[in-house]
Amino acid sequence: MSVAYGIQLPVQSQSTLYAEPWEADAGPEELRAVAVAADRAGFAYLATCDHVGVPRRLAAAMGTVWYDPVATLAHLAAVTTRIRLLSHVAVVGLRHPLATAKQYATVDRLSGGRLVLGVGAGHVREEFEALGHDFARRGAVLDEVIDALRAALGPEEYPEHHGTFYDFGGLGQLPRPAQPRVPIWVGGSSPPAVRRAALKGDGWLPQGDPRDRLPAQIATLRRLRAEAGVDAPLTVGAITEPLYVGRPGWEVGRRTRTGTPEELAASLRAYPAMGVDQIQVRFRCRDLGELVDQITAFGAEVAPHLD
Repeated sequence: MSVAYGIQLPVQSQSTLYAEPWEADAGPEELRAVAVAADRAGFAYLATCDHVGVPRRLAAAMGTVWYDPVATLAHLAAVTTRIRLLSHVAVVGLRHPLATAKQYATVDRLSGGRLVLGVGAGHVREEFEALGHDFARRGAVLDEVIDALRAALGPEEYPEHHGTFYDFGGLGQLPRPAQPRVPIWVGGSSPPAVRRAALKGDGWLPQGDPRDRLPAQIATLRRLRAEAGVDAPLTVGAITEPLYVGRPGWEVGRRTRTGTPEELAASLRAYPAMGVDQIQVRFRCRDLGELVDQITAFGAEVAPHLD
């Protein structure tokens, strides 16, 4: 059983939960270098986050560095060739679905059909309030936005959607996406998010579920899809512990998985065994060079042992 592997990009989001110190002084050059390295190393996707603004009450933990995902993915599409481009996740309830569709359809067209649209409900109340949206209804809005995006990212030049929150038709949008169907992966680990992924998603992006929680979540996904009669494939994701290929000569934290390529692969094979289709990895590193080395080593030495 094989498993794909992707990476959340550094630099573009700098929460204190995971950003390395060197990222504070990094920028577009470093982003491009990481994207190119991941592309060459066989990674399935590179991912970017989405926050319009971070309130002062959360800034100490979240930071305020959050690159725009559409601009970032479009920029990196131009320096990569095969790797897919994932928004993990776009808070699509903050924007009109026609505007979202226009942006991401363009990214898909410019990249030659490499977009994966990851969506989530969002969790920062102040963002919603500043943009004039109802934070309390964000789940219901997201449910409808996914339906609206299915139409607006479909093949029709004049998409239509008639719902409770959004109603549109008769407005042509070209170019269409390069893909006949843009994959929509739904993020979140709460019961509503898991249900949304099961019923509306092409994939599920958990929000930090540890290994021991994943089997129950996956069983719920499968049960909900079966009960709803949804028989299309669902790409199940997981976020691994931090990784370091080799024996680090510095403190990488107690949660970080280290070891030989064979040892790391043996640990990571637990994910496909429980029904995970793609893993998102993050490497501990002290600078850009070390990160590129880790990405390269993972693709060349760990990945061949994942099957």
